[in-house]
Amino acid sequence: MQIRYGLISADDHVHEHPDVWTSRLPASRWGDRIPHLETTADGTEHWVVDAQRWPLSRVAAAGAAMEDRTRELQRWSQAPAAAYDPRERLNAMDQDGVDRTVLYPTLAGVGGQIFGRIPDAELELACVQAYNDWLIEEWASTSDRFVPLCLAPIASIETTTSEIERAVGRGHRGVVFPAIPMELRDVPHLCDAYWDPLWATCAHLGVPICLHAGASTAIQPAADERLSPKVAEAYRAITRPASQLPVWAHFLMSGILLRHPHLRVVFAESSLGWAAFALEHLDYQFNEIRPEGFDLLPSEMFHRQCYLTSWYDQAGIRTRHVLGVDNILWSTNFPLTTSSWPDTKDFIARSFQGVLQAERDQILWKNAARLFGLDQG
Repeated sequence: MQIRYGLISADDHVHEHPDVWTSRLPASRWGDRIPHLETTADGTEHWVVDAQRWPLSRVAAAGAAMEDRTRELQRWSQAPAAAYDPRERLNAMDQDGVDRTVLYPTLAGVGGQIFGRIPDAELELACVQAYNDWLIEEWASTSDRFVPLCLAPIASIETTTSEIERAVGRGHRGVVFPAIPMELRDVPHLCDAYWDPLWATCAHLGVPICLHAGASTAIQPAADERLSPKVAEAYRAITRPASQLPVWAHFLMSGILLRHPHLRVVFAESSLGWAAFALEHLDYQFNEIRPEGFDLLPSEMFHRQCYLTSWYDQAGIRTRHVLGVDNILWSTNFPLTTSSWPDTKDFIARSFQGVLQAERDQILWKNAARLFGLDQG
């Protein structure tokens, strides 16, 4: 694998354009239930899925590529091309010094949670498959610098595993999954053995399960409506990474990782600083209660199977030997408002000051290359 800049961005976002679903799902069957844009009387636009307005405050989320990062886009024509056009994205990557980019969704929800809420299991599957095929056919086929991650339906475990097998067979390198699926529909808790076929499928296929911060409203409190838009955006940026803590703790305390020792789990947009304390605290609790059936400490399971992702975390890098140099991924978070683009080189220089080159390489690209199978072509 050719590395030119020295960065594989392990958490960026592709922005789905208005034709992703309308061009792939038959109107004769689904009608206005197909995800699409609608124009209101005042000329603004909003997204509709399953004949319901999408729970988004704006028509596009691509603040980093705009002059005013907090601007609320009201029409698709205002969206920057680097968010949704793969060729323009390549230019943005070159500008910022990014070799490859791992792509999470935007409109489908950062964890695919928008489709998980659709009551009709057949429509949920159709929307998921349309996204998965589009990402391969329009992005991955344009350049191998794009690393596609598939969505997974959650209406039934059989459909979940079947679609993952199909999508990975088409070239997807990981699986985006909502961390709190029982918030979306009547399915068992994430820690229930019901989901074991999901973990087993990912382990067998050699692809990580990827849980993105912000996918659950239940564990991330809403910003006070009295806050200004810019302050509210900052509030969400602070609370979103911290909302990974309960998800992370579930994996380390539930036995999932013990039952599936070859499963790899990515906690995307997690940041790093909080995790060193939490890892120490988990080990302390386990040493105090000594739970039956656990032959490994949480820190040992974490070091064997888990990855955290950051893009600015100077304090977190100072804890890298607690977290494990092999367990940290780096990103630009493009094109979201909090992205380091186009100044990622400066962010890296500040965060990695005094860090040995071998450790820099490990965090900035080698871990991601190994995890997503990029070092194998």
